[in-house]
Amino acid sequence: MVGVGGVYDEAVHHVVSMAWPLACDAMASTPTAHPTSPAEVSQALSLHGYLPDDGLATAVFLTLALKRPLLLEGEAGVGKTEVAKVLSRWTGGELIRLQCYEGINAAQAVYDWDYSRQLLHLRAAEASGEARGLGTGVLEEQLYNERFLLKRALMQAIDHRGEIPPVLLIDEIDRADDEFEAYLLEMLSDYQITIPELGKFTTTRPPIVVLTSNRTRDVHDALKRRCLYHWVEHPDFEREVKIVRMRVPNVIEPLARQVAAAVEAMRGLNMYKPPGVAETIDWAQALGALGVTELDEHTVDSTLGTVLKYREDQERARQHGIAGMVKQAFERSMQQP
Repeated sequence: MVGVGGVYDEAVHHVVSMAWPLACDAMASTPTAHPTSPAEVSQALSLHGYLPDDGLATAVFLTLALKRPLLLEGEAGVGKTEVAKVLSRWTGGELIRLQCYEGINAAQAVYDWDYSRQLLHLRAAEASGEARGLGTGVLEEQLYNERFLLKRALMQAIDHRGEIPPVLLIDEIDRADDEFEAYLLEMLSDYQITIPELGKFTTTRPPIVVLTSNRTRDVHDALKRRCLYHWVEHPDFEREVKIVRMRVPNVIEPLARQVAAAVEAMRGLNMYKPPGVAETIDWAQALGALGVTELDEHTVDSTLGTVLKYREDQERARQHGIAGMVKQAFERSMQQP
């Protein structure tokens, strides 16, 4: 296993539409990424908009060096999905995303046959008279040809033809069922996929594979053994301030510290869905749009919906006391690292 801790914004059912700005043109996407140390990984991820801790940087370094899949677990909102997105920007490889859900199967995730094109092929063969001269076996061989194959996310990742390996994101694997997990074992072990009608598809340039889990259920040991593992925590206070400043540069430093401190306090209230960094950024953006320069009780109360997305959590925050939360945020924001 690899260390503990990491950062950024990945929230269930929450899409952050705004792309990360690149912090440095010198680290724009390169043809390949061959880091020589976790420190180099940390620098590259930071310059592409993600601030990792040492444990996460080490996990990513080993994933690239050993060509092993990386399983990231943690609460919603801690930045698991964003790791794959940043890796894609850094390496220049295509991001191929498979969103898991209950009941997902090979037809949605791996491959399917284009039945309408197969039917058209049969009708064309019949109309031209070609079908009469061919046996049934030959016609079936024509139908189960790669040109009629619909390549889904996993197949696209294995059968890519480019020089740069893609980044395959298997998102929220804990939402899939046991059967789908079992199907993944061959691919994650040998980077190959077997199609009964065509045989095995393998690659000499395996994709960079990132799996994420919110731990709504335990992922099976067989899957974990094929992956490097990292538990991603919410960022600490100072790192979250840096993230807010990076993503919302128009928000002044004191307000960024107050927002991060207030969110830190909210996470300590045993809420149904503690706010992730995505919500922290949303809140900072909303306050910036309102022209706010410092938190006050009225502003926090009227903008709670940008940071707390459940009515029960908003009520809990109000019961705890908005004024006390603001006071706590001011005191925390004044502390020096």
